[in-house]
Amino acid sequence: MTTIFLSAQAAAGGSMMSFWVMIILMFVIMYFFMIRPQQKKQKEIQKFQNELAEGTQVVTGGGIYGTVKSIDLAKNTVDVRIARDVVITVDRSYVFKDMSSQLQK
Repeated sequence: MTTIFLSAQAAAGGSMMSFWVMIILMFVIMYFFMIRPQQKKQKEIQKFQNELAEGTQVVTGGGIYGTVKSIDLAKNTVDVRIARDVVITVDRSYVFKDMSSQLQK
């Protein structure tokens, strides 16, 4: 009887170990497929925003396409020309790269 009880405890301990291995493996997979790519994308966006220059084609966070007219680093704003005589001011963190110019090539 004690032999059966001891073997049941050993089996339960093994399943607990495999449970923790699976949980850790799940978090590692989640990091490499979800968290890491998002961090890389965020770094690319931050780099683009820091290198922003006049005349650059951009898209605002609201989906408005335009061209950078001027940049005010003190206020952290960007003036974007969206039509002939229409210029809007947006926060620099809401300006993203315009990919349509790269898709047309």
